Amino acid sequence: MARKFLYLVAVLIVLAIAATFAYRIWGAELLRQAMVPGGRFESQAVLPADSYARAGMWLARPDLPGNPALWTPEGFAATDKPAAAVFFIHPTSYLNRAHWNAPLDDREANDRAALFLRGQASAFNGAGAVWAPRYRQATFGAFLTSQADAQKALDLAYRDISVAFDQFLEEAGDRPILLAGHSQGALHLTRLLNERVAGKPIAKRVVAAYVVGWPVSKTADLPRLGLDECERADQSGCILSWQSFGEPADPSLILDTFDATAGFTGAPRAGTPMICTNPITGTPGASAEAGANLGSLVPSPDFSTATLQKGAVAARCEGRGILMIGSPPEGIGGQYVLPGNNYHVFDYSLFWANVRADAERRLAAYRKQRLSRLFGLGGAG
Repeated sequence: MARKFLYLVAVLIVLAIAATFAYRIWGAELLRQAMVPGGRFESQAVLPADSYARAGMWLARPDLPGNPALWTPEGFAATDKPAAAVFFIHPTSYLNRAHWNAPLDDREANDRAALFLRGQASAFNGAGAVWAPRYRQATFGAFLTSQADAQKALDLAYRDISVAFDQFLEEAGDRPILLAGHSQGALHLTRLLNERVAGKPIAKRVVAAYVVGWPVSKTADLPRLGLDECERADQSGCILSWQSFGEPADPSLILDTFDATAGFTGAPRAGTPMICTNPITGTPGASAEAGANLGSLVPSPDFSTATLQKGAVAARCEGRGILMIGSPPEGIGGQYVLPGNNYHVFDYSLFWANVRADAERRLAAYRKQRLSRLFGLGGAG
């Protein structure tokens, strides 16, 4: 399995079958019945502070044999001199409704998570060394219900992330830091920014935070996340976020849930604009033709590998902050697209090479700015 790039197979298992097929055939209520745990939330102890000192608690870390985050398509290679340290939080890979939270040793969930790292976290291995923790993630069904148990499951998952972050900071030393996540991972990343980065010295070391596949309100969330929205392609110390949709787009499933909640400021999120970074340009509210896309990951027919296809997907920000991608080429999407023409599964893979270039560009800007400060030359970030 380690030699095969089964990213889209994982996608099929994790989201296409679990969400798309079930939703379209049986509807939301039956999907909840199929995926939401029937039992009560099981309280679990906080992990010991030294838990993540063990290599086995990580899905990816620099010294891990078979590190999935080191995968690259032909023509690319992970850097052998990483200047930065990357903390990546993987998306939901646990589907079992037997528990609200995944056991740390659940092989199926961990194998799926490793596959996601190949298609997502690998975009950052040109800029830095990647750490991605195992964590007691909330099950997929936790996102389909408003039960209090669902929030308890997310809180438990976040506590693991926070413990892992402490170890990551120790391992990272004084290197610049990139933070990234997707879906559930991006949700936990927003909380990490709010609780562990905002107003702390560590904020000055953050090159960028990629909060991908999860909405971020510009008014109800951003003021409490400790970093500004990325306004320029060469800006450091800022947040990027996008949610990909084909046309015609119907983001109501996301917006209805989002609008029913309050942000980190305590203000309601309803009707507020969301961060929409165009991953092709690295700027907000922008449009870019497909020709500017440096490369999307496209799987082979048997899913045994993936190639990079240049100029395949355009992107533009519309409305409250939705990233529109038009009609992707054959081989991307198809039956794996979620309701509303939501390309959530492909948020990273559609723009893999641009995300990679973005991370390297922002890291270069950060290092230049730091040198300027050290030598008293001034300069803006």
